[in-house]
Amino acid sequence: MATEASIPALIRRKRDGERLRDEEIEHFVRGVTDGTVQQGQIGAMLMAIRLRGMDTEETVALTRAMAASGRRLAWPEGWRGRLVDKHSTGGVGDKVSLALAPALAACGCKVPMISGRGLGHTGGTLDKLESIPGFSVAQSPEQMRRILEQAGCCIVGQSEELAPADRVLYSLRDVTATVDSLPLITASILSKKAAEQVSALVLDVKFGSGALYPTLEGARQLAQSLVSVGGRLGIRTAAVLSRMDEPLGRCVGNSLEVLEALQCLEGRGPADLRELVTALGGLLLWQCGAAASQEQGAARLARALDDGSALRAFEAMLGAQGVPPATARLLCAGTPAQRRRVLGQAATREELPAPRGGTVRQVEALPLARVLHELGAGRRRAGDAINPRVGAELLVAVGQRLQPGQPWLRVHHDGAGLGDAQRRALQDALALCEAEPFRPGPRVAELVLPS
Repeated sequence: MATEASIPALIRRKRDGERLRDEEIEHFVRGVTDGTVQQGQIGAMLMAIRLRGMDTEETVALTRAMAASGRRLAWPEGWRGRLVDKHSTGGVGDKVSLALAPALAACGCKVPMISGRGLGHTGGTLDKLESIPGFSVAQSPEQMRRILEQAGCCIVGQSEELAPADRVLYSLRDVTATVDSLPLITASILSKKAAEQVSALVLDVKFGSGALYPTLEGARQLAQSLVSVGGRLGIRTAAVLSRMDEPLGRCVGNSLEVLEALQCLEGRGPADLRELVTALGGLLLWQCGAAASQEQGAARLARALDDGSALRAFEAMLGAQGVPPATARLLCAGTPAQRRRVLGQAATREELPAPRGGTVRQVEALPLARVLHELGAGRRRAGDAINPRVGAELLVAVGQRLQPGQPWLRVHHDGAGLGDAQRRALQDALALCEAEPFRPGPRVAELVLPS
C-alpha cells in the first residue's frame, strides 16, 4: 500500500510515463478527498495524466476510486435493471434531457438524472428548469427516491455527498489546462453515474464548432473510452455521436428552450430535437431490456411523445420537485401565450434581416451562444446570476431559401438594443450559399455500441 509520503513518487512515475497500480490511484483519490494531498500536487498529477495518459485499467481504477469517495445511491430491489440515465458533453440549444427523462419514465424506466449548470457558451439543464417558478433542483437522495416513486424521473443537481473527489478535480482541471484529458473526462462523467447505481447509460457526445470536440474523430475516441470503461464498471453503456455546428432545435436560451421541450413532449417541435431524443431513448430502452432493438426502442419512445404519456410524466416531475400544481398544469396544458406568461418574457425582441438572398448552409452555434451569453443568458463563473428570458429563435432552417431582408433570427433580451459588434457577430453566424434548397443531414452521425 502506498503511503502519504509516496505522493511525489506517484507524480514522478506518471510524469515519466509509468503505469500506476490500482491501490496507488485509490490512495491518491483518498488524499484528494480528505485534503491530505496538496493542491499543487493534485495539479501536477493532473498535468502528468494529461501529458502521459492512462490505459483502460488505470482509467477504470480512477473512476472506481472517485465513485467510492462519497455516498452511493440506493434503490429498491424492484427497480433493478430499469434505472437509466443520460449524459451530454454539452452544446447550444441542448434541451434533450427535459424531454428524454419523462419520456423514459413513461416507458417504465426510473431516471435519477443528476445534471449540471451552464458555464461558458454551453447551456445547463438545471438553469433551464429553474426558469420554471418553484422548480427545485436541490434534492437529497431520500427525496430523489420519493420523486422517482411519484413521477418515474427527476432532474437534480449533484449532491455534496456524491463523488466529492470529482468536485475537487473538476475545479482544478479548469485552472490547470487539463480539461481535455481523455481519462480525466471519462472518470469525471462515469464516477457520478457509478455512484448513481444506474443499470444503463447513454452518452450524447457532441462534435463540431459548438462542441468540446471539433472533429468527429476526437468525439469518437471519447465515446469509445466512455463505453469501454462504463462496461467495465458494470453499467450497460452506449453513445451517440451528434453534430453541434448549428444549435439543436430552433430555440436557444433557458425559458425558450423549456417551451421548445414542451413542444417535443407534445409530439411536435423541431425534427432534429425529436431525432436525438428518440435515438438516445431507443438505445436506453434496448440496453435495459425494454425493447428488442434500438430501432424498436426509438419507436416506443416516439409513441410516448405522441400519446401524451411523456408530457404527463413531465407534469408529475414538476409537481414532485416543487412547482405549484396550477403552474405545472398551465405549462403542460396551456396555450402558448399562457406558457409564456408563466415563464416570463424579455422586454425586447429584435429581428435580424438576411443581408442577401441565398440558401441557408449553416447557422453557427458558437457566435450565437456568445452573444446571448453577453446579453445575460450565461455566466462567466460559477455562482453568477443569469437572465432566463434572454434567448434567440431561429426563424429559418438549414437548406431553406432566403430572400434579401427576410427575418432569420429573433433575439429576446432586456437591454436597450443589440450593439453593433453583437449584430455583426450574429449576422456573420448566418452562412448562405447559392445552391438550390436542400435537405440537411441527420443530427446523429454514429452510434458507439459495446463490443
